[in-house]
Amino acid sequence: MQRRHLLLGGAAALALSSFPNRRALATTQAQGATQWKVRSSIGADAIAFLGPLAGGALYTRFYGEDATAFAARLSPEIRTSIADLWTRATAQGFGLLGPNLQVLFSTDGNDADIGALRIALQNREQAILPRYRQSNYWSESDWAWFSQNASQLDQIFAAMEVADFTGFRSERTAHLQARVAEIQRDLSRFDVITWQEKLTGRRFDPVIEVVLLHFAKPHGIKVQGQTFLQSADYDTPTTVRIAAHEMLHPPFDEKGPAAQAALEVLRRDALIMKIVTEHDPQWGYTTLEGMLNEDLVQALDQLISEALGIGRNPADRWRKADDGMHVLAAGLYGLLRQDRWVEQGGSIENWLTVATQAGRLAPSVLHSVASRVLERPVDRLWPLEEAR
Repeated sequence: MQRRHLLLGGAAALALSSFPNRRALATTQAQGATQWKVRSSIGADAIAFLGPLAGGALYTRFYGEDATAFAARLSPEIRTSIADLWTRATAQGFGLLGPNLQVLFSTDGNDADIGALRIALQNREQAILPRYRQSNYWSESDWAWFSQNASQLDQIFAAMEVADFTGFRSERTAHLQARVAEIQRDLSRFDVITWQEKLTGRRFDPVIEVVLLHFAKPHGIKVQGQTFLQSADYDTPTTVRIAAHEMLHPPFDEKGPAAQAALEVLRRDALIMKIVTEHDPQWGYTTLEGMLNEDLVQALDQLISEALGIGRNPADRWRKADDGMHVLAAGLYGLLRQDRWVEQGGSIENWLTVATQAGRLAPSVLHSVASRVLERPVDRLWPLEEAR
């Protein structure tokens, strides 16, 4: 599964864009199209905690002490089973286990608590499959992998339930419900949907659901519908930026002519293909299709966050994120800025078609634009010296 998740690190700091110097067109709005719904979820936190329990460095740097403390409540067999399942998920093409499971359990209250997870898992053909099959995330191979490993996953959840994960979590989340109310209040000032509709030419449901988790870092995870998961301690601007990003997936018909034409050009770009094949796979986006999807969304969300007055400096953002691999995002963003896309708006799919036909995705153009955005020499766009 080419999971769509946004990894967040030190780039949560605020900085207005400096490329090129442009006055923000809009900031916050008291009234707008966006209706925010904020909640928490024990079940989704249990899924998220599988990453730290599996021992991945991506997660233990945030939750290592928690993982050690809770693992002491589990048998050695269960601890080994969690690590084994996580490793096999990645090796066998399912992808990052936690984020991908979040997609499957994200509807009809299936993430309410561990008991709800287990009931849905045991009745997956009725409780999970129909909604999943209708979603943009449907993958027959992913469903087959999930079904083949359902018994092992149920054993893991059962062990976590017996070990009182709910009580363990509650000791660490005493202020979570207050945080839910605080974020709900603060988000009311930001109208993300209006900007997403303008810059994509698509219609969106007005409701964005934000699920605050204790164990979410470093991910912002888009699941089914207009719902995403994030850490409860992210500030409001970070939450808005995640929403501006995650709701845009996918930015185009992934099988349509615009995407296929762009992919044909990008496959001949030695630098972009080097990034696809040689970047650290922990960041995801290991196919060109996945990278184009992600990086066009990043370009658009950068424009939206700038328009809302919460944009980060793009050079800093893309230097700090994922070892600096999002060169394509920077190039697409720069092209959109050249076209004054925030002012103009329209169908992003049509824009991609025109840009491809005009030769603007060719390396000679794309790399030059990315160089300006990233403030790096055109012959040293990637890898970053500090990431080598």
